[in-house]
Amino acid sequence: MRATLSRKAHFNAAHRLYRKDWSFEKNDEVFGKCNNPNFHGHNYELIVSVTGEIDKETGFVVDAKILKSLIEDEIEAVFDHKNLNLEVLEFKDLNPTAENIAVVIYNKLKPKLAANLDLEITLYETPRNFVRYSGE
Repeated sequence: MRATLSRKAHFNAAHRLYRKDWSFEKNDEVFGKCNNPNFHGHNYELIVSVTGEIDKETGFVVDAKILKSLIEDEIEAVFDHKNLNLEVLEFKDLNPTAENIAVVIYNKLKPKLAANLDLEITLYETPRNFVRYSGE
C-alpha cells in the first residue's frame, strides 16, 4: 500500500525578480513591480509531500519527526527572514521565482530521503499563486 505524508511549513523571505543581463526597462517590462531594486517580501507557505510504501513494521511512509527536522534544517533555517538574492547561495545566479524556489527546495530535500520515496513540493507565494514541483 502506498500513501502520502505531507507537512506544512512556512518562511518569510524577500527577493527581486530580474536578470542581470537585461536592462532595467526590460526587467521592468517582464517582472513589473517584482523588479523593485529594493526587493519585496512574501510569506511563503510550503507543503512537502512524501509518497511511498507504508512500512509494515512502523506504519509510516516516513517518520513525521524526521520530515519536520529536514524541513527546519534544510529550508526554514536557510530561507526564513532572508533576502534570497543576497543571502541564499543557490540564488546567486538563479532568479528566485516561485518555480525556481520550489526546484531548489526539492533538490535540497530529495537526497535526504530514501531513494524509493517520491517527493512533491507545493509552494504558495501568495494565497492565490502557488507552484507544484515533483522532479520532472
